[in-house]
Amino acid sequence: MHFPVSGVDCPIWLPPAVAFFVALVATPAGVSGAFLLLPFQMSVLGFVSPAVTPTNLIYNVVSVPGGVGKYIKDRRMVWPIAWVIAVGTLPGIFVGSIVRIRYLPDPRYCKAFVGCVLLYLGARLLNDAFHPRLAARVSDHAVVKGIFVSAKRMGFEFEGRTYSFKPATLAAVSLVVGVIGGIYGVGGGAMIAPFAMTVLDLPAYTVAGAALLGTLVTSVAGVGFFEVLGGSPDWVLGLLFGVGGLAGSYCGARLQKHVPERFIRLLLGLLVTGLALRYVIQFFL
Repeated sequence: MHFPVSGVDCPIWLPPAVAFFVALVATPAGVSGAFLLLPFQMSVLGFVSPAVTPTNLIYNVVSVPGGVGKYIKDRRMVWPIAWVIAVGTLPGIFVGSIVRIRYLPDPRYCKAFVGCVLLYLGARLLNDAFHPRLAARVSDHAVVKGIFVSAKRMGFEFEGRTYSFKPATLAAVSLVVGVIGGIYGVGGGAMIAPFAMTVLDLPAYTVAGAALLGTLVTSVAGVGFFEVLGGSPDWVLGLLFGVGGLAGSYCGARLQKHVPERFIRLLLGLLVTGLALRYVIQFFL
């Protein structure tokens, strides 16, 4: 099949099949998998124009609701985290969209910076994965409860333990991640989820749904910004990716509670570290 906007030629089944696998693997860790689809589109499909960025965001818009809906149904959604992420990233993704279209068609130096940040977060995830308390999987009946919110502190209870964090810290990080997400066409979960798990020390089972919901909100805004600014995506290709991702994200969220947190952090750590090394190496090539 030929996609005229992107110039891509590939079998019609390939985009949804790849997206299903990516979402299945990434969703348990609170990541949409867009950061894995981007190099696939550029390196394998040859889609290298700036339109690849909003096309990637369409994948997020269509695929993420599958995982988000499952996390809400299972009562593992921490709403304060989700809305802090959304409010923080929205202005950032608008700025990033402008930068990508008008000033940074080849964001090489920004990519090197992102690679260094991800390398640090990936190393922490891999180190934390071997902590003894992360060896067991979550109870089938574990739910988020006791949520409390204030200007200085937010928190919740999960599996008999209370977790809390400063909303200002998460909002500041989300703003920076939003700018990066607007440039690269990712919702930001690849950076926010590992940050929340390592720096804020929140469990993966509670971070995943919130990070994905934040990704969904910012991706919807990102697609709109790109349309207004004249950076139209390849809608057909993006929707094909999204359909496969929708099924994959639902299955990934359903699978999460059957997987020990150690494995979730280990997998996310490997994915993030691999992406970081790719960015850093590309900078020097």
